[in-house]
Parts: sequence; C-alpha cells; structure tokens
Amino acid sequence: MKAAVYYQTGPPDVFKYEDVPEPKCGRHEVVIDVKAISIEGGDVLNRAGGPMPAVPHCVGYDAAGIIIQVGEKVKNRRVGQRVTTLNAFGSHAEKRAAQEITTWIIPDGVSFEEAACVPVTIGTAHECIHEFGRLKKGETVLIQAGAGGVGLMAIQFAKRAGARVLATASSDARLERLREYGMDEGINYREKDLVAEVKRLTEGRGVDLVVDPVGGEVLQKSIEAAGPRGRIITMGAAGRGAREIDVGGLAVANKSLTGVYLGAEINTDRSQKMIIRILDDIAAGLLKVPVDKKFPLSRAAEAHAYIESRQAVGRVVLIP
Repeated sequence: MKAAVYYQTGPPDVFKYEDVPEPKCGRHEVVIDVKAISIEGGDVLNRAGGPMPAVPHCVGYDAAGIIIQVGEKVKNRRVGQRVTTLNAFGSHAEKRAAQEITTWIIPDGVSFEEAACVPVTIGTAHECIHEFGRLKKGETVLIQAGAGGVGLMAIQFAKRAGARVLATASSDARLERLREYGMDEGINYREKDLVAEVKRLTEGRGVDLVVDPVGGEVLQKSIEAAGPRGRIITMGAAGRGAREIDVGGLAVANKSLTGVYLGAEINTDRSQKMIIRILDDIAAGLLKVPVDKKFPLSRAAEAHAYIESRQAVGRVVLIP
C-alpha cells in the first residue's frame, strides 16, 4: 500500500510517498480501507519533532474508512462497516489498523471527511467546553485560535450551551468567517492587545472560561484574560512556544488551570458515548464540520505546509 512517511522529523518536505507494508490486524483490532484522514495538530507537531516508533514512520491519529478485516477477538465490528478510527499513529496511509474500542460506526448522512474529524478534533472541543470547562448558560468564553479545527467546534458547543462567545484569529477575514458558527465578538491578536480587548468586551471583568490550544506565551495571556473564578483550559501546543508560566495570577482571583487530553479517558464509557452523540449530532445537522481544504495523500507535505501557513479555517483533510 501507499503511505506518506518520513525517515526523520522536520519541515513538511520530509514526507515521502512510497510503498510500505500493510498493517497487521491484531486480535482486538480492525483494519480499514482509508477514505479520509483528518490532519490533527498533534500530527503536525509530531512530524516536526516528535517521537518515531519506527523508521520510516507513518504519523497520524484520525482516519475514517471501511472495515476490510477484523481480529479474532473483535465482537462488535464486521467487514463492510463504515467507521472512524483513532490510533497513536498510522493515519497517513491507504490502510490503517485500530483497536475495536477506538472505532465508531459512522451514521448515515455523515461523510467520511466529517467523521474523520470526530475523535480528536471534535471530542477534544467537547471536553474543553463541557466536561472540564463546565460552561454554563449566560457565561462568557474566550476561544483561542478560533479558526482552527478545535476552535471552530468549541465555538459551536459554547453557543449551543447559551454562552457569549469571544474568539481570536490572525486576521479580520478569518474572524468574519467564524460568525456563522456562533462567535459573538472577534479579536485579531495581531492588531490588538488580547487582554485589554477582553477586558473592554467584558466591562473589565474578564471571561468565565478560556479554551487555549496554543500554549506558551498565549497561555499566559489566557490566564490574565480570565476573570474571578475563571477556568482556563490548556490542551495543546500549537504555538510551539515553550516558556515558564507565571501561575501567581491564579490564586489572587481564585482562577483554575486545567489540562485536557482526550486520550487519557478515550476508553471510558463516558467518552465512548460522547463520541457517538457527536456523530449523531452531525447526522442530525446540529453540528457543522468545516473542512477547509482537501489534498491527495500523495501531497501530504503540501497539506502540512498549508496548515502551518495558518490560512485554514477548519480542518485540512487528506484523501488516499
């Protein structure tokens, strides 16, 4: 089979599109014929400098497709079913293996492209807003990197919860596109002082919840932008900036800082049901899954470079 692999980490052009061995199907696993791959932020970071379990390495968390093989211990999946899958790596390929427990049936009316975005992107957004963010009706939330995959979904979940939604992006044009998903106020972080603008929009109080997938110096601003008893969720390092965070500002206003990692609880009954509900909501038209651009798998390098250019609004998808 064909796959986008690399022999060393680095910029997008480390990718090579070549023949690799087909994945083996474990006793508790299924193998799928991949139809769509959602490129996750972690995929980009791993390619740039993450661990390589094998050489060459095939990166990638999420892929959707059709089951073509099931392991002898698999109980609730069968050949021919449409599923979306999650694994630690291996999505950037024509076929991939995944544990049965990290596969979910795709409902009728949901495309492979939409379903591929669900486990990591949309599941993480849901966790940030609801399970750990505990957002309530009438509260105000700040979504950092609102034009990203997690950001766009977090905006939708927050609006459905009855919150006032502030979001950041790198341009006014990108911010304008976020309004259709529920954003109330946009902040161009390249032109405005983030904390000052949040204070202005909240009459000096700050927001009740911040969702921050960026980290680094942006996380420090997120802490400052939160109001009394504000909750700050950190769940990524898209900014790639490593720095010490001054947590002194938390105690003086009884703020809290929580890390969120979907993978830590992905096998729990709660998370399993949460992902099924998300897929059902997409099928019912209650959630939009914006796919900004599709690339052939053979152009994985171009797709990763496009993500790093920060032009995308929503997910970037690879098609084998």
